[in-house]
Amino acid sequence: MAAKAVILHVALLAAAAFVAAPAFAQTNDPNLTQKQADCLDRTNAAGAGCDKDGGAKGNGGGPGNGAATGSAVFLPALIVDLFPNPPAGAGPQTPAPSGGTSSSNGSANTPTPPLTPSGPVTVPQGLNLAEPPRAITGEFVPDEVLVTVDGDAGVVQQIANSFGLQVRSQRQSRLLGTTLVRFGITDGRPVGVVLAQLAADGRTQRREPNHIYTLQQAAGIVNYAFDRIALDSKQASGENVRIAVIDTGIDDTNPALKGVIAEQYDAMPNVPIEKRDHGTSVDGLIAGVGGLEGMAPGARIFHARAFEGGKSTMDVILSALDWAASQDVRIINMSFVGPKNDLLGTACRNARAMGIVLVAAAGNNGPKAPYGYPAAFDGVIAVTATDAKDGLMPQANRGAYVFISAPGVEMLAPSGAGSDVVTGTSFAAAIVSGAIANLIHAAPDRTADDIEKALAATAKDLGPKGRDNDFGYGLLDIKAAEAAKE
Repeated sequence: MAAKAVILHVALLAAAAFVAAPAFAQTNDPNLTQKQADCLDRTNAAGAGCDKDGGAKGNGGGPGNGAATGSAVFLPALIVDLFPNPPAGAGPQTPAPSGGTSSSNGSANTPTPPLTPSGPVTVPQGLNLAEPPRAITGEFVPDEVLVTVDGDAGVVQQIANSFGLQVRSQRQSRLLGTTLVRFGITDGRPVGVVLAQLAADGRTQRREPNHIYTLQQAAGIVNYAFDRIALDSKQASGENVRIAVIDTGIDDTNPALKGVIAEQYDAMPNVPIEKRDHGTSVDGLIAGVGGLEGMAPGARIFHARAFEGGKSTMDVILSALDWAASQDVRIINMSFVGPKNDLLGTACRNARAMGIVLVAAAGNNGPKAPYGYPAAFDGVIAVTATDAKDGLMPQANRGAYVFISAPGVEMLAPSGAGSDVVTGTSFAAAIVSGAIANLIHAAPDRTADDIEKALAATAKDLGPKGRDNDFGYGLLDIKAAEAAKE
């Protein structure tokens, strides 16, 4: 028996050099004693005082520590995890609860007092591998493992002592329904090896790396807009350029709008503000700061609230336009669409005569929808939306009035709830307004006519050659437009 155990021991240690293999299915009955579990393991049954059916003849010793001290290798109770780690080379998987969920502190139980990590650690000699070391995918803390333990603090410390680990934290997890322990590895053992060693102790239920998770926010999504319109995010600036936005109310407490809003005007003061998402997103895409940086950080936004419940009326919009024009702004962003109205047309024509660049959403009503206004008025830059691969947003309006294309599909933007992924020509218009602010910042003497001509001449043609009803002149190219300055 001893010779057989030594051979098995050597074989398991040799397996450490290979990637993880499927674990053997064993019993995980927590009521079994160590001796009873040994008897179920056919490797030990012959010489462990077991009956012919593998049952223990006596009650035997307590559970858990046989693997670390005996010459025989104890293969513990193993159950296939509900969320197993993917094999090496596998595609992305849904994070396992033991990684993502356990990192929260949502337990409703009495909080566990802060734990001082256990002191000096002595690593026992001859620790056996109960299963081949796991091939770990993803980024993880190199000297820690997360383990759920069936037992109290005393049991946790016993496990730490048995495997030469440091108890760095432990708490009762409400969502996991057990004690979650963060063990530290102080001697440089690989995480995969320690996990394989811990599998030898039946009091450990789940054993996982302490994976690292990253927020999928602005850097990965909004950056595609910078890239697609050839605007260097590190050099982007609309410093001191004054931009008016006519939209919904905003959440001016959103960190992305800190220091961005110069003044606000409420064109419908008798209507309570209920929705702030749209306006917050538009302002943020234009000039947001921090993690949700907009196209023109440093620009000053003059925000006019003229919409509630997604709707407004002509008199309200005209009131907002009047206010905007009185603020000495260089750009007015109008991310809304409606029917042709001569009053609105006159107001836009006069604003353009004042040297203001007018930017408007082409509309999200589909290819057969009528022209959208104010975008279709002469002198207004009508913006349609494209995605990260320069494909046209299917819902976009089409027509000869479409002037230029810009990213507007699935971009992360600030919102009334913090942030949201947004899609629409409204947001493509905001990208264009912010980009134009960069042009004005670089050359304040550029007129609205100069800017319009430069954008048309330098856009990247996406559809049929020349201007077309889908993409207009093509995709906005700010680098080329800036170089086109006469």
